[in-house]
Amino acid sequence: MNPRFPSRRGARHRIFTGSSFGTRLFVALTAVVIGCAVSAWVVASALAPGIFHDHLAQAGIDHTSSQAAHVEEAFTWAIVLAWGLAVGIAVLLALAVSWYLTRRVQRSLTEVTASTARIAGGHYDARLRSPGLGREFDALTVTVNELARRLDATESTRRRMLADLGHEMRTPIATLDSYLEAVDDGIRTFDEDTRQVLRAATHRLSRLARDVTAVSRAEEHLTRIRPVPVATGTLVATAVDAMRERYEADGVALRGTVEDSMVVMVDPDRFGQVLGNLLDNALRHTPAGGTVTVRSRRVNSDHVEIGVTDTGDGIAPEHLDHIFDRFYRVDTARDRGHGGSGIGLTIAHALVEAHRGRIRAYSDGPGHGACFTVLLPAVVL
Repeated sequence: MNPRFPSRRGARHRIFTGSSFGTRLFVALTAVVIGCAVSAWVVASALAPGIFHDHLAQAGIDHTSSQAAHVEEAFTWAIVLAWGLAVGIAVLLALAVSWYLTRRVQRSLTEVTASTARIAGGHYDARLRSPGLGREFDALTVTVNELARRLDATESTRRRMLADLGHEMRTPIATLDSYLEAVDDGIRTFDEDTRQVLRAATHRLSRLARDVTAVSRAEEHLTRIRPVPVATGTLVATAVDAMRERYEADGVALRGTVEDSMVVMVDPDRFGQVLGNLLDNALRHTPAGGTVTVRSRRVNSDHVEIGVTDTGDGIAPEHLDHIFDRFYRVDTARDRGHGGSGIGLTIAHALVEAHRGRIRAYSDGPGHGACFTVLLPAVVL
């Protein structure tokens, strides 16, 4: 075969594989419809004459007589006309329905392709409308829209994180630069005060680096979880005991209440980190004289809830959806003044997810305190 000319089979294969899904679907449905019509015609042509002759014999009509020939001719024309017309109409209707469905499916797939292309190009505001083709397509629409929403939220978080990182690093770097320049110019001497200031700046940078690494490892599930059966009453008591001295020093009351103690499968160290972050966050936002309560209660036979409720500053409704984002602060100046880097809640969220739990934040608004709840699956003994 001449290599310069492709074979007919290869050409047909390329033409077919290069066609759209709608074209393929319509061709396939057309083949099925025509195949069914031809099969019905062949079966009728094969069975009808024999059945007809049997009935003539039962009626006492000789199949070789002129009367039988006339009846057979009438029967044949009736079958041909009626069956042919019925098959033709059925084929046309089937092809029309196939074309309509193919067009609907093709249009829906085109919209999905266009939307995903826009999402891939960074336009995360792209959304799909339900095509009305069934729950599978509706589920696909919901999934694509949720993907776009999460990517949009991730991109917003990334931009905010980079901005916050730059802001967090600017202050200690500026402090280091100004003090070192003052030492070089002889304005300041490297005395104990200078050393303390420089040490505080380097500690702040080191803490920021540790926090970034911690939240990345927690969100990527690189933090190894070793779950063991633990009673929620034990978790609450341990967390309260670990934070009691800090709370007493700041004049904030810390209470532990165990309405129901249920056994859960958690890593005590990692879950202690979750409660520690929640209690640290509550302490930073609760003024002296306030109260923070850690409560364990049964939700149902399969789940238990541990909540940390404070009487502090509260959270505005517009912040609740972002409270677990990296470096997100409800009040940036206040949190920075208290030494928070804005990722303690993010780490707690990642660790709770790693324990197959859910964490939520609730608040009636500024000045009404806040409540963080952790829902965990209980161990059925």
